[in-house]
Amino acid sequence: MKKIISGNEAIALSFGDSGGVFASGYPGTPSTETLEEVARLGEVYCEWAPNEKVALEAAIGASIAGGRSLSTMKHVGVNVAADALMTLTYTGVNAGLILMVADDPGMHSSQNEQDSRNYAKFAKVPMLDPADSQEAYDFVRAGFEISEQFDTPVMLRTTTRISHAKGVVEQTAKIEPQVGEWVRNVPKYVMLPNFGKIKHLEVEARLLKLQAFAETSPLNRVEMGDKELGIITSGVSYQHVKEAYPNASVLKLGLVHPLPMNKIREFAGSVKRLMIVEEMDAIFEEQIRAAGVRVDIGKDRISLCGEVSADIVRAAAGDAVAESAAPVEGLPQRPPTFCPGCAHRGLFSILSKLKAFVSGDIGCYTLGALPPMSAMHSTICMGASISAAHGMAKVNEIAGRTEKPVAVIGDSTFFHSGITGLLSMAYNKSNALVIIMDNRTTGMTGGQENPGSGRVLQGEPAGQVNIKDLVKVLGVEHVVEINTYDLAATEAAIKKGLETPGPYVLIDKNPCILRYRVKKPTITVQQDKCTGCRACLKAACVALGLTAAGDDKPKVRIDPNICNGCGVCSQLCKFDAMSEA
Repeated sequence: MKKIISGNEAIALSFGDSGGVFASGYPGTPSTETLEEVARLGEVYCEWAPNEKVALEAAIGASIAGGRSLSTMKHVGVNVAADALMTLTYTGVNAGLILMVADDPGMHSSQNEQDSRNYAKFAKVPMLDPADSQEAYDFVRAGFEISEQFDTPVMLRTTTRISHAKGVVEQTAKIEPQVGEWVRNVPKYVMLPNFGKIKHLEVEARLLKLQAFAETSPLNRVEMGDKELGIITSGVSYQHVKEAYPNASVLKLGLVHPLPMNKIREFAGSVKRLMIVEEMDAIFEEQIRAAGVRVDIGKDRISLCGEVSADIVRAAAGDAVAESAAPVEGLPQRPPTFCPGCAHRGLFSILSKLKAFVSGDIGCYTLGALPPMSAMHSTICMGASISAAHGMAKVNEIAGRTEKPVAVIGDSTFFHSGITGLLSMAYNKSNALVIIMDNRTTGMTGGQENPGSGRVLQGEPAGQVNIKDLVKVLGVEHVVEINTYDLAATEAAIKKGLETPGPYVLIDKNPCILRYRVKKPTITVQQDKCTGCRACLKAACVALGLTAAGDDKPKVRIDPNICNGCGVCSQLCKFDAMSEA
């Protein structure tokens, strides 16, 4: 059967077709749809974990118990899961285990361009790098086979283009899931130092066996063509290479760690010029040069930053490339902003007004850093808002400064890695204000369930964490629930939190208007009262605009097709010119 599906869908389909038993992950673009598709297919157990570390640890447990398992995350999620990964490489597996990691060259929705191939090399585990949806499907089964043959976890790397682009996929015969024996093996799975020393030797021996396997594996193939130019590449870069030079000789790597160095030497010796095309880091190039193989074109001509394209490949090889049209100057800037009706808008309107120093986090609310609100001053990684605010508060105390930092974090991010930061803040008596935006979903990645939403991935009812009670259990005395749609009450609550010594937590409990389809009466502008002062535009809502200039000062108008009736703009208006329609 043939289907036209994305790389993420292909991985999910193959997981079910390849005897998969257990899947766990944390949503993060561009990986999110994989686990959602596993759930939609309804054949294999799957779940959202509170964070990537828990997701991988759960998959490890499933593997030890005899079930083929999958853990999904984006590239920065591997940072969170790395603690488990670095021990997993020692213990190995029972049933096959695949860690699917989705990189984001070009940073379409990420805070960095981290190259996960470094993790495969660091952890000394094999990594597969599919170039299209069919390979994404095929490499899952190959990954399970390699995992079980060599007693190792296997990393399956995609990028944004592979995860989201669609292609033709032909399914292979389905393997029914079979749970293997659950064995007690202390020296294998308990990494005490004496056992770990033995396992490290096994890891190094395994890597040598994998290198020999890479030399003959069909996952790495040579496509001989014109010998004037030979190109070594992998993943989506292979597609750009074939577009740029369809007749060139290509060594396409599917198993990208460990590298088939003998095959590479043979290929390099058969072509006049050797070019290496890889996005982001020079992982291939550094190893190939270190092995003494001549490289004529590499990162000296292809940037370490951003995505590769056919034009970039042509230019690197020295061929002419058509000039791109120059960008039009003077166009209005349209920075991304909160959805109309979003509860975050009211909060950041007040934080901007109070000029508080805001330690931010990863989520929709990160948009509060952009103009015109400009009300977020640091964003590091998931959960860091609270921990960083704690550090800021302690240094302020040492320096004799009275300013109290504000940490803003969403509910899903709080469950992910904010709880421990708040525990430290309470334990160490930090003078900081924490605002938890509880919209009952994982909003930025599309509205996935989390421990506070009351449902699991498949939609079934589940226990719903009460954040207020949890915060109190952590040792925070002052915990207050607020409604950020009420600007005056929100301002008063924030001011009290800033004035009260010690840890102080505010919790906004308003559901995501997109996830829960919240709709309120729209707001209209009474033109005779509007003075055109534009104070309401500080709400940064796309439903707000200006009337034609004419002879008078332009006035504000509201698009009823976009407005969601949150009322923040009307509260910013000092002339009572806005009201419900």
